[in-house]
Amino acid sequence: MLLKNLRIVTSNTLTDQVKNIRITDGHIVEIGSELTVHESEDVHDFKGAYVSPGWMDMHVHLREPGYEHKETIKQGCAAAAFGGFTAVACMPNTNPPIHTRDVVEYIISKAKETPVDVHPIGCVTKDRKGESISEMADMKKGGAVAFSDDGDPVYDGQVMRIALEYSSMLDAPVINHEEDLSLSRPGHMNEGAVSTRLGVDGTPGIAEEVMIARDILLAEYTGGHVHVAHISTAEGVDLVRKAKAKGIRITTEVCPHHFHLTDEEVERTNFSTNVKMHPPLRTKQDVNAMIVGLKDGTIDVICTDHAPHAIEEKEVEFNYAPNGIIGLETAWAVTNEQLLAPGHLDLRSIVNKLCDQPRKILRLQVPEIEPGCKANLTIFNTDEQWVFDDKNVRSKSHNSPYLNRKMTGRAMAIVNKGLLHINTLN
Repeated sequence: MLLKNLRIVTSNTLTDQVKNIRITDGHIVEIGSELTVHESEDVHDFKGAYVSPGWMDMHVHLREPGYEHKETIKQGCAAAAFGGFTAVACMPNTNPPIHTRDVVEYIISKAKETPVDVHPIGCVTKDRKGESISEMADMKKGGAVAFSDDGDPVYDGQVMRIALEYSSMLDAPVINHEEDLSLSRPGHMNEGAVSTRLGVDGTPGIAEEVMIARDILLAEYTGGHVHVAHISTAEGVDLVRKAKAKGIRITTEVCPHHFHLTDEEVERTNFSTNVKMHPPLRTKQDVNAMIVGLKDGTIDVICTDHAPHAIEEKEVEFNYAPNGIIGLETAWAVTNEQLLAPGHLDLRSIVNKLCDQPRKILRLQVPEIEPGCKANLTIFNTDEQWVFDDKNVRSKSHNSPYLNRKMTGRAMAIVNKGLLHINTLN
């Protein structure tokens, strides 16, 4: 195939020169301004859009096996492709959990027919019960790229210490859902002025920060690599910033909704369960801290925490609804609008956090746009306006705070596994 009129952007380079990219047998064979069309070659003109190495979301919930009524691997990968992601790492809170090698291999096998590479994250503990370490080495041999009990924290300090020691031997991070349960429950939103006004039990930011502080100390003590999942508080970001300055092996990620929306959405939407997630939406001060953390490099990765739930599960009273929203399809538009357009981050920095850093943290090869390399590409624009309505949801579930919103910027296509997958709006 020949992809025409693309502006190449990587974490290191950005050019306004329009290039053409020729792909043969899944590999980039030629890049140039003037490439002759070969006979029987599929030609696709992208009219000045950007192309970067393929994006990766290192924090998604594909729900399969066990919760296929919420999402399937096939549909979750369709949502990822629509969002511009050529790879995802999926969390282990499935049924059965991803706590043995056979489940890891099952997920990888199921994903082979999709346009997206799927990398399972194995459980830290058996059955995600937080009591005893899972078969980490065997799962790593089967293809697991990290370990997490996401959805629940690794609550026992000694278990977390052992997990970090084991994971260090395996050269894989432990991704922890940072939550002190004794401080957070039974909160349904951020604890603050809005929760007080609405009379809703809140989860204070300190519930997240206490666990981040514990894990920083354990990472320093063991030399292990802690990755802080979906960070959401200003103090949490500052804790990570200080730990990095000390040379402690810690990385972190943030979701688009946490650098955009605040807890005022609960009131504005009249308790829409599509603004209920965990960690909850925080304050404007916290949102601003996420942006500063992204700018100064404290926050390494932009991810989504894509968490599908069936309609009947979310169509209940706010306090009874499960936490979580889908995010794969809207991640780029929100990032474009909240980070690129205001000038907080440039395109190279955003590509670094969407492409390079997730893979570096998970010890995966970072794609390159060079002749001889496998074609692993995301093609996107920054100015197209479109509406994220029900017709444009690719996930099996529709629990998004961005439904029916006008978006700016869209992932137009991905190239992966030797195929071009073009996204079309319905």
